[in-house]
Amino acid sequence: MKKTVTTRNAAPVYAIAVVWLIGTFLVGVHSIGGYLVLAVLSVAAFLVGRRIWPDTVEEVEVPEPEPADPELAALKKERDRAISEIRRLNDNIADPGISRQIDHIEATTRKIFDYILEKPEKKSQVRTFLNYYLPTTIKLLNEYDRMDNLGVSGANIDSAKRKIEGMLDTICVAFDKQLDALFSDTAMDISAEITVLEQMMQQQGLSGSGM
Repeated sequence: MKKTVTTRNAAPVYAIAVVWLIGTFLVGVHSIGGYLVLAVLSVAAFLVGRRIWPDTVEEVEVPEPEPADPELAALKKERDRAISEIRRLNDNIADPGISRQIDHIEATTRKIFDYILEKPEKKSQVRTFLNYYLPTTIKLLNEYDRMDNLGVSGANIDSAKRKIEGMLDTICVAFDKQLDALFSDTAMDISAEITVLEQMMQQQGLSGSGM
């Protein structure tokens, strides 16, 4: 989980101190006019300093809080392990086309896990995904990576690699469908709410057809 952190640059504040240090001798602070001049110069120094030495804004990784539920904690750990392994394999495999497919697999996998972590009652819907589809996909990518790193070509190696390459499109589609299936209840609820809303509007003469 990333968090935006702003680090204030102290240089503009130091610029104000310099203005007052030098201004005390050149302008003097024995009158209201002197104070006002130094105050104006301080504001100007601060604004110019902010432009020259802006604050640093960066995104840092912040550890996610561990779920209190042991089952959810285990699921989160499984997500992190799977995503880490998929990313490692993606870094090892140089082919840009395959890398894009692995990117898609990683993104969809994360979305599925995050949805289940948010709605753990849906876990039963992804049992096959968690127990077979995902680990088998990672196994195939490991086999591809291992053969690709051999640096040799052969009938068996090339055939196996082509089969895995051809399977990646199917895996991407299957993972997308698995994610989409998690929203089936949500889609039904939305349809029901829209139907009720339309009926109430018609009864009140507020719909386009009733006006």
